[in-house]
Amino acid sequence: MALSHKAKRRWSLVILLVGLPIWIVVASSVMTALGRPPILVELLVYMVLGVVWALPFRSVFRGVGQADPGRPHDEDGR
Repeated sequence: MALSHKAKRRWSLVILLVGLPIWIVVASSVMTALGRPPILVELLVYMVLGVVWALPFRSVFRGVGQADPGRPHDEDGR
């Protein structure tokens, strides 16, 4: 099921404003509960987790910053 451009924009906002802070709290809580590893290992884990959270949402974020392809454009390109 393909999402419309408007739906993608709305879902991307929900994911960024609600989902990402929840992900940050969960990731830091898990890292704290496991004990503090050496700083380089901790940095590597946070870098990996910083990329992993977005992978399931690639299709939602793809094309959100572009103009709506279904909307007609004016002569001046807007």
